[in-house]
Amino acid sequence: MHTLFSFLICSFLLVPTGLIAQRYQKIHKSAVLIDTHNDFPSSSIEKKVSFDQDLKGRTHSDLKRMKEGGVDIQVFSIFCGPEQANPYAFANQEIDSVYEWARRNPDKMMMVYNSLDLEKAVKQKKLGAMMGVEGGHMIEDKLENLEALYKRGVRYMTLTWNNSTSWASSAWDETLNRDSLSHLGLNNFGKQVVKKMNELGMLVDLSHTGEKTFWDVINTTSKPVIASHSCVYNLCPHRRNLKDDQIKAIAKNGGVIHLNFYAGFIDSTYEKKALAFRSNHKAEIDSLIKLSYQPEYAGMIISEKYPTELASMLPPLSVLIDHLDYIVKLVGVDHVGLGSDFDGIEAPPKGLKGVEDFPEITKALITRGYSKKDIHKILGGNFIRVLKANEIH
Repeated sequence: MHTLFSFLICSFLLVPTGLIAQRYQKIHKSAVLIDTHNDFPSSSIEKKVSFDQDLKGRTHSDLKRMKEGGVDIQVFSIFCGPEQANPYAFANQEIDSVYEWARRNPDKMMMVYNSLDLEKAVKQKKLGAMMGVEGGHMIEDKLENLEALYKRGVRYMTLTWNNSTSWASSAWDETLNRDSLSHLGLNNFGKQVVKKMNELGMLVDLSHTGEKTFWDVINTTSKPVIASHSCVYNLCPHRRNLKDDQIKAIAKNGGVIHLNFYAGFIDSTYEKKALAFRSNHKAEIDSLIKLSYQPEYAGMIISEKYPTELASMLPPLSVLIDHLDYIVKLVGVDHVGLGSDFDGIEAPPKGLKGVEDFPEITKALITRGYSKKDIHKILGGNFIRVLKANEIH
């Protein structure tokens, strides 16, 4: 009798969990999932791997796992650090790689240049590959390079990375090297860059930019902007995160903030732990840099070498969802999306080991009470709206 009673109780308790599982999987599958920032192109060069290989356990991303995670459109980040001697040429090398992956896998992947291509990719159940340049230094101060990158398929540019350009100041430099900057914000050429991007139909990305640059862009742009991979300063006071007035300005502009999954941008306790970790493994990181690895990736490779140490530092997924909730409460659900930074970070939150785990976000959103309509906006609908608003017809 007791056994039967226990069985009935357990069965009753399992029903809601089962229903939630079915519901989140169904909603996730029905949404157009767009991740606005993935660093695989530069990571593939550092790790000497290709996107169409099975890379589970070696990277956050590969073509097969993107399909498993329900990713419909991936905006690949075209990135190099300021130490790269020929950044424009390096950008084109990475663009070549993205084209090559699509060429080799025509039944699974296609290049996407506009909202019509995006719809076509979703309809054909192919991964739509878009591209965004991360760091205005990659145009080498030439508007003709900006235009050439657009013609090759680049659809956003992050105006600065951590390094400032000759025409825009970064969050890193405005915070840490302010006295050594030749100018704050956008200079005249910087404003020309923003206007040229508007004219081309290239989205202006404000992630990584300093506050002065941010406000100069808001006062210059005629189109909605994005932050392709940023979080909330009020929850995690990091120089890379956006303050409330910035979040409100992006919303007023009609833009979207895409949340970065990096632990250091969502959890204010992580950076201290990470500094201690890097200090403990400094010799190994330095040895990789001497072998010509970019400093960012040298740190990532060593983090991957010690997964147990890394796991002990990671925040739960709920902390990322707290940032999303904060933006929604402040400016509404129309102004938030996802920009993972996968393969450009060593530390996503627990439960997000790679692109295959995107459904966990949908599950968390349902648990927080978000409707199917709102989840569709967050996962991709908001980005599609901004993309269309920037297109030249």
